[in-house]
Order: sequence, then C-alpha cells, then structure tokens
Amino acid sequence: MHEDLGNYRKVYQKEQLLETNVPENPLELFRKWFYDLEAHGSSDEPNAMTVATKGLDGFPKARVVLLKRFTAEGFVFYTNYNSEKGKAIAADPRVCLSFFWPQLERQVIIKGTAEKLAENLSDGYFESRPDGSKLGAIVSPQSEVVASRETLEEGLRELEEKYKGKEIPRPAFWGGFLVRPQSVEFWQGRPNRLHDRIRYELQEDWNWKMQRLAP
Repeated sequence: MHEDLGNYRKVYQKEQLLETNVPENPLELFRKWFYDLEAHGSSDEPNAMTVATKGLDGFPKARVVLLKRFTAEGFVFYTNYNSEKGKAIAADPRVCLSFFWPQLERQVIIKGTAEKLAENLSDGYFESRPDGSKLGAIVSPQSEVVASRETLEEGLRELEEKYKGKEIPRPAFWGGFLVRPQSVEFWQGRPNRLHDRIRYELQEDWNWKMQRLAP
C-alpha cells in the first residue's frame, strides 16, 4: 500500500507571534491562548492534550488526555496510577505535553516533570465527577488485558448495586498528576512555512529565558 499525501497543504496566515507582544511568563501566554480558543467556539474539547512518556519497555508513547486545571505551578490531569502511563511516570517523571489548536493555527509543547497531586486535591476532583465516571474509574484495571467488554460491564453493574444510594470513595490507585514545566514552546503558523516559534526555558533563578527558534 502506498498513499502519497504530498498535496495536503494549508496556508497559515491567521496570527503572528512576536517577542514584543508576549508576557515574560509562559503560563500567562498559555492562559491567553487557551481562552482565545474557547472564545473562538469551534473546539469541542480545547483542553485535550497529548501526554508523552517513556514506557517501561523503553519506547516513547503518546496519548490524548484532558487537562483539568492549570495554575502558576503547572498543568494537572488525572489517571489511574497503575495504568501504563502511571507506571511510566513513576519510573521516569519527565513528560511532554502538547496541544494542537488548528482553529487558530497554534501549537504548544511543554516539557516538565510530573508528580502526584496532593490527596485532598484528588479527592476534591473525584467527588465532583458523575457517579458513572467514578465507578468506571474503579472497575477498570486500566491498560491491563481483560477477557471481554462484558466483563467490564458486569463489574460496573455490580458496583452500581454496591454503591446504590451511597458515597463512592476515591480509590487509592486513582488521582492527579501535576506537571511542573521546565520548557514551554509556542508555535504560530505563518505564511511560506516561516512559522513563529517562541520557547521559554526555566532558569535557576526561577525566571524564564525566552528565545525565538527557526521554523
């Protein structure tokens, strides 16, 4: 099979990214770009991001998860700590997050280290989830081989009966990760493939160094 995709082309011309109009802190620019996309109103899940880790088998692996919070400290997502990604982060906390927002011809790439979120914060988010999502997190041995979908559905029915009318506690194996950024790169599509790339790197004095990269 051979498919030539060379004619898939796009002209990027919506915005520009210049050193003269960006803040000193990359998290402020991320916040602006995120809400620019939300205001644009053309994305179902603007918080969808790719999380890349180095697996226990030595291979890198990337998957899409949902960003649930971002603060001055970094970026928060939730998962099963016993999942493939959870085990990979436990072994090597260096991760890469990336957001691609084609509606605004923008991309953000974040390199950082992940650490488990405080238990009370994981508790608070878990309590805010719909009951079905809570039970789904409990019943699923994420990333493990299962006999069939029916096995999962039967387990869910049993949990629904067990917790009917009761509070559903957060399992110890499920919670959040906070990714503390060390490098944040912003990409803005421009004409003639001369895209704008601005990279912020965290320095020892906790200030950010900003540089322009060639496209």
